[in-house]
Amino acid sequence: MYQQGYEDIFEGHQMGIGAWAWGDRLVWGYGKGYSLADLREVFEISIRSGITFFDTAEVYGQGESENILGQFLETTQQKIFIATKFMPFPWRLNRQALINALKGSLKRLRVEQVDLYQIHQPLPPINIETWMEGMIEAVQRGMTRAVGVSNYDLDQMQRAFDRLIRDGIRLASNQVEYHLLNRKIEKSGLLQRANELGIKIIAYSPLAMGVLTGKYTPDSPPSGIRGARYNKRVLLKIQPLLNLLKEIGEQHYKTPAQVALNWVICKGALPIPGAKTRSQAEQNAGAIHWRLSENEVALLDEISDQVTQE
Repeated sequence: MYQQGYEDIFEGHQMGIGAWAWGDRLVWGYGKGYSLADLREVFEISIRSGITFFDTAEVYGQGESENILGQFLETTQQKIFIATKFMPFPWRLNRQALINALKGSLKRLRVEQVDLYQIHQPLPPINIETWMEGMIEAVQRGMTRAVGVSNYDLDQMQRAFDRLIRDGIRLASNQVEYHLLNRKIEKSGLLQRANELGIKIIAYSPLAMGVLTGKYTPDSPPSGIRGARYNKRVLLKIQPLLNLLKEIGEQHYKTPAQVALNWVICKGALPIPGAKTRSQAEQNAGAIHWRLSENEVALLDEISDQVTQE
């Protein structure tokens, strides 16, 4: 058995939708500022715009995200790419736990197979190789088309790749935080190695928790966890980058957010911004079917380096 490379799995997908907020009341306040009807609209707008990649996880909303996506899948004939994740909690002690968790995800999603099953975090005590053996079984049983990881560093990603390839299965993806304010995967060599091995980088939080949209200012920073990370001092420092995103956007008739997302695409990664409302879905859709020039990408890289240096 030999599985095809990620090019076949991800072909036709420039962008996906991250469904962390779907059904999550604790972090995102599902049911207060947005509803099931809003999410259904997001789903429909995204599909009409050509975005058919949806990324969820068993822990998002304690399974509610998968459940909501499963409801929506029953309303369309469109082929949807479904990616979900397994959380290796410390009490999950063998590969059968992965198979059982995937069965639960399939039931909530109302499907017999997902396109991509990912390990959510490289948590102890079970080693990477054991979880990859569980993934191999999941592929062999037809429960997932492809295997991915998330939040794996360069060494962890290589170990996952090495164990899978022994059974003729390629590691399809590594989902990591990647955006203009966090380019660690470029600096560490992870992005280059992923490209060499044919591993797709899926970029979560591609708008830096909304900061790259330009809607926050030093006098009006985000609240909660986001505000602690992107406080007034940080927002002051990154103004040159935000100004450049706006300037480039005006030349393309695009918003700063659409430029920031397109930058991720130009880097060869697949961004999965979240979307809770119609306007967010439409904003995301405006980031595809066009491309920044090489000079614009290089200029964004340069200013990004300047504003993110400690």
